[in-house]
Order: sequence, then structure tokens, then C-alpha cells
Amino acid sequence: MTTRLPAAVLWDMDGTLVDTERYWMAAEEELIESFGGSWTHEDALELVGSGLWEGAAFFQAKGVDLDLDTIVQRLTERVREQLREHGVPWRPGARELLLALREASVPTALVTMSLRSMADDVVSAIPFEAFDVIVTGDSVENAKPHPEPYLLAAALLDVDIAECVAIEDSPPGLASAFASGAVTIAVPNILALDDEPSSAHWPTLDGATVADVAALLNEREATA
Repeated sequence: MTTRLPAAVLWDMDGTLVDTERYWMAAEEELIESFGGSWTHEDALELVGSGLWEGAAFFQAKGVDLDLDTIVQRLTERVREQLREHGVPWRPGARELLLALREASVPTALVTMSLRSMADDVVSAIPFEAFDVIVTGDSVENAKPHPEPYLLAAALLDVDIAECVAIEDSPPGLASAFASGAVTIAVPNILALDDEPSSAHWPTLDGATVADVAALLNEREATA
């Protein structure tokens, strides 16, 4: 049987394509401490994969006396500063798999809850045309774990979400992708994903191939 390629592969950014979670955690701690509060690692883990405005409400509850939009912009700009200072930290195997998908003519989308300005910073650091579509947190009404971000990416690509594969590293991201109907690959970073809904759990993208991705879609279709 001929292995059919996915209609598209949909990529999360923070924690999946790039290892920026530590940049976000540093920015969050700085913001809380600037208002006299304290920030724990457990606090930071609660926000991994969440929408920025949902996270901003969490900061307000912790005593940050700023409006939601200002919190989102301040955190984003601090992370962008760290990207410029330290460079873009790629996740193992991510760029290699992304390039292989592009060379195989598989459409790709970036589906991130970061702002478009930060997504553009990351995409501009990729030395090839990486994405056909970019969906960001400021382009959707409902953030992950709602399925809207992934459904919008498929609509913009004009493909059936059920024929797409999504790659995620967080519980909210996996919930979003899985609820959308995409085949989902869980690739853990700083959170365990064993109990999260997904089509497959991969310990890493290092060494992953286009055939590996395509096989997941074909396996689901074979058992449907």
C-alpha cells in the first residue's frame, strides 16, 4: 500500500519548534517581582501552552496592576529581547523535520498562542520558507485548548483537518489539536504528557522522518 502524505502538518511553536519556555518563565518571574510578588516554578508550569490573555488574568490575580493587553505586550517584548540576546533555541530534530516536510511538498502551518510579532521573529530565523500559514494568539477569538486555532489553520490552508497532523508539547495544545480532529503527536518538553489525548507519544523529534509522520495518518485511516 502506498503511504499517503498528510494534507498538512501543523506545528506548535513554544516548546515544540523552539525551546523558549525558559524565556517565558524568566519574563514572568521578572514581571511578578516588579510588583512585589513571588513566582514559583509550579506557577510557571500552570501557564505552559495557555493563551496569553488567559495567562494575563492569572498575573492580575497575583497582584500585577496592569491591564491585560499591557501584560501580554510586556511579557512578549521581554521574551523577544531574550531571543535577540541569546538566539533562537531550536528543539532537537524540529528544523530538520520541518525542512524534510517542505522538501516533500507537504503544506505546513505554525499554530502558536504567542503574538504575531514574536512568531515573525522565530520564523525569520529559519533559513528556508518554513510555513504557508501562521496562526497566532492575536488572530483567534479562542485560545488553546479550544480547537479554533487548529481549525483556522486548516481552513486557511484549505485542507481537511482530519487529514492533518499536529505536533504539540503541552496539555492545552494537545487538547486543542485533538479536539480539532487532527492526528496529534505529543512530544514532551518540560511537562509529562502520558495522560493527555493524542494519537502518538514521541520522546523527541530527533531522527523523525516524513514517513514516520505520514504513517500515523495512514494508521488512523486503516483502523477507521
